[in-house]
Amino acid sequence: MTSIAVAAPNRLATDAALAVAHAGGSAVDASIAAVMVAYVTEPGIVSALGGAFVNVWAADGSPVVIDGNCEMPGHGLPRERFGEGLREMSLNYAGGITVYGGAGSAATPGSFAAFALARERFGQASLADVLAPAVAAARDGFELGSAAGSYLQLVGDPLYAFDPVTREAHFEDGAPLGPGDTMTNSDLADTLETIGRRGFSTLYDGDLADAVAEHVQREGGLLTRADLAAYTATARPANRTRLGRWDIATNPPPSIGGPVLTTMLRMLAETGTDPAALIDVQTRVLRYREAHLDTAVDLAAAGTALLNGATDDARAALSTSADTVQVSVVDATGTACSITSSAGYSSGVTVPGTGLILNNCLGEPELNRLGLHALPPGTRIASNMAPTTARSDDGGLLAIGSPGADRITSALMQVMGRYCLADADLQEGIDAPRLHVQLVGDREVVQHEPDPAIEAALVGRDAVAHPPRAMYFGGVGAAYRSGDGTLFAAADPRRAAATAVG
Repeated sequence: MTSIAVAAPNRLATDAALAVAHAGGSAVDASIAAVMVAYVTEPGIVSALGGAFVNVWAADGSPVVIDGNCEMPGHGLPRERFGEGLREMSLNYAGGITVYGGAGSAATPGSFAAFALARERFGQASLADVLAPAVAAARDGFELGSAAGSYLQLVGDPLYAFDPVTREAHFEDGAPLGPGDTMTNSDLADTLETIGRRGFSTLYDGDLADAVAEHVQREGGLLTRADLAAYTATARPANRTRLGRWDIATNPPPSIGGPVLTTMLRMLAETGTDPAALIDVQTRVLRYREAHLDTAVDLAAAGTALLNGATDDARAALSTSADTVQVSVVDATGTACSITSSAGYSSGVTVPGTGLILNNCLGEPELNRLGLHALPPGTRIASNMAPTTARSDDGGLLAIGSPGADRITSALMQVMGRYCLADADLQEGIDAPRLHVQLVGDREVVQHEPDPAIEAALVGRDAVAHPPRAMYFGGVGAAYRSGDGTLFAAADPRRAAATAVG
């Protein structure tokens, strides 16, 4: 039995992590079990056919990040197929956004490949045992939480109604399901049981690969059997930086989120964490990102240039999914695991007979700055995800991360700045009011929660006030083991979440 602390999107997910750990699974097994339950119980917020990054800092090793982010599909297809299969949709979400759904919005999914590699290196339990809680939730039913239920009601009509299989699963009496409604998904339960027997690889070289690719092709999308067969997860050394007494390990290039977060933290170490400094650091780093990363063809090179120049050339140049889930786990033996997973806003398309909904990572304009379907097949899609682990000089251990699109990095930099630099209590650091600098052309608009210190720093600036603890500002989840072995977890009141220690 392994004792762990876990922060996850809901109680079923934390229960899954505890059950797997208590049965002898590792922190990585427990983290994957929690994410798989979230794939079942947080419809719309996330789904299994998306991407994920797995950050693991084992007790006896160096931190590593496994990249299972989505890729541009289309291997072997004629160029005239690109641009097809997309549905433009206006969603009443986050103040109103335009995204693209349909089978043409689906990128090659990588989360299962990342989990397979993570378990190969760090797993201890059987895959069937890791997936058992997710199978039970799908087959026995679960109550929709506030985040998933509210999202379905906001976007259900445009996004979940055009596909008959998706509509049948998410509507009742002509209306989208909402918070408190009960859902089951027997097809998904069957699929997960099959994966438990055959392995995650069945999505890439087995019957599940055939089912997914054939349906996407029938519906006019780009994803092919060749794309799935060619996909590989990649393990890379984590990008590391010092923040006070903490050694921080986060997502390396070609992720955008990791280099941006690292640069923000390095600058915070010099400027401090008062609101004026937070605004200044975010503005400078996000302007650099806009100019040098968002339209970069080679994200690895662009991210590395930012990291290498964060205190020199890039410092001078810093001109002054929706829908993602986070699971953070630390165990008593000294291993930390942080997983962030996203499927975009959802394509709205379900692969018949599987219960699996395709991602829409090709249909998110903010992740496709070069244009829709513009990347060469096999190219990793841009990502804001930044799962993070850290060790302190006194033996502390931290796993932390957040959903929230481009607010991921700004949320994490504020929480980690308060916790690692200002020595705030971890939960208090998460609860504290936040701000986010939004770039609107040549203007910077500071989105913020109510707080006198923030408001004093906004004099003369464009600003938009939000209610306290607004979902817009992310949903940081953290698990912690102190130097003396005490386990603790903290979750963000801005999103439905749960913590557990045991």
